[in-house]
Amino acid sequence: MQDLYRAIHNHPEFKRLEAERARLGWSLTGVVLAIYFSFILVIAFAPELFAQPIHAGSVISWGIPLGILVILISFLLTGYYVYRANTRFDPAREALIRDIRASNPDFREPS
Repeated sequence: MQDLYRAIHNHPEFKRLEAERARLGWSLTGVVLAIYFSFILVIAFAPELFAQPIHAGSVISWGIPLGILVILISFLLTGYYVYRANTRFDPAREALIRDIRASNPDFREPS
């Protein structure tokens, strides 16, 4: 079984797929961190921006819906990553494993 893992790990398609997955993960992480830290920096250095009411006479300030938006964006980006993993990365990984097993009869499923 170790040989199968080594063959997968050394395969150029696996390396490309892993690099693509990592690039997507780090990109989405950067977006979430930029949004989150921007929100925190506004709270720290310009709190009056978020303290303004949504409309005249409202008790809800802009900080509340924008804070909820930060959370929703995080959920949406997580959902996008899961979607990409399920539709792109997982099928490509399965196809790679099938190809490697087909090319070497020693890598069959254990019984």
